[in-house]
Amino acid sequence: MRILVVHQYYLFPGQPGGSRFNEMCRLWAGMGHDVAVIAGTINYATGEQPRRYRGRWVVREQDGPVTVWRCHVPASYRRSYAGRMWAFFGFTLSALTAALRAPRADVVIATSPPLVAVFPAWAAARLRLRRSPWVFEIRDLWPESAITTGVIARGSALARLLFAVERWACRGAGRINVLTPAFRVDLVRRGLAPAAKIIFIPNGADVDLFQPAPRDNDVRRELEWGDRFVVLYAGAHGRANAVGQLIAAAELLRHRDDVLIATVGDGPELASLREAAAQRGLSNIRFYGAKPKEQMPAFVNACDAGAAVLQNNPTFRTVYPNKVFDYMACARPTLLAIDGVARELVVDEAKAGIFVEPENAASIAAGIATLAGDASLRTRLGQNGLAWVRANATRDALAAAYAQALEALVS
Repeated sequence: MRILVVHQYYLFPGQPGGSRFNEMCRLWAGMGHDVAVIAGTINYATGEQPRRYRGRWVVREQDGPVTVWRCHVPASYRRSYAGRMWAFFGFTLSALTAALRAPRADVVIATSPPLVAVFPAWAAARLRLRRSPWVFEIRDLWPESAITTGVIARGSALARLLFAVERWACRGAGRINVLTPAFRVDLVRRGLAPAAKIIFIPNGADVDLFQPAPRDNDVRRELEWGDRFVVLYAGAHGRANAVGQLIAAAELLRHRDDVLIATVGDGPELASLREAAAQRGLSNIRFYGAKPKEQMPAFVNACDAGAAVLQNNPTFRTVYPNKVFDYMACARPTLLAIDGVARELVVDEAKAGIFVEPENAASIAAGIATLAGDASLRTRLGQNGLAWVRANATRDALAAAYAQALEALVS
């Protein structure tokens, strides 16, 4: 089966960030499928463009067994939200070129956000002598997330246009894959798709990469964490992530010399977060920036608990944060400041973490103190999470289920 994925944020080799499709594509290729990806040329965390892509519209290259068509993204991506919108438009045009140049695929996947990925995917699937089915994958509800985080106004012309694109994609795609059950409920409730059209292949963990290992490792020694209780936030530092709530919690815990909050990752808010912590004179929160994917298991294993935080926003009650699967795969408990389906999964079903109220510094600080003071609780939650991930959310099992769904659609 020939599979084509349109994913603007498909990672470069060694780049940190969400690697769902890097792993899926590698596993599909290992199953014998011919896999290609249409991706952007911008590192979405840093906004930087590797020199080899500058001045080039489309570049074809290999990422192991996967063919990657790297498509031009305007440098405005990191400058402002308006610049990001312009960058999405630029990627749409360059990706359309790649979609028509790439060999015909048996099935095409458009993964959103950004929502505009549906246009080159539709072109690759439908503008051929022999048409192919295509799948619309929803990793985050757009444009609803952009509206509730304040990026665009609900009644604006842009919002109306994006809602129209969402409706068109839901109706035109052969299947819709959602990453949480709440997305399915939302789509059915709004009449965008019947339940029978929606499949559910969620995120998971690469258990070959993320495995339990000793806490006292090179990372802990090099960063001089010593015997401190370390809570690690690993992920993006953007508006939606609201990492500032960890700074507020650190201020409440400044009297605890035995507690440290650490973050790994990049994003548009990182510089301002560092400045805010410095202005408050906080030495118990440290920002380490982005790290290569292969280093992340060592960081997770060096910590005592993993943190997952987002804005206190009703839209985020529908999401699973990717990072919790990595924490669970390393048998680390999760400090979860996200309500909704994430709480149902991590706290109620997997029993792998504790819930604290989002953007409530006192609740977050109290949760950290609870975990810091109870080693047996941390061990129990960590082992629960490890068992749940291995039983329900390995990348291998999810890739196989996704491939089966694609084969059913093709046939």
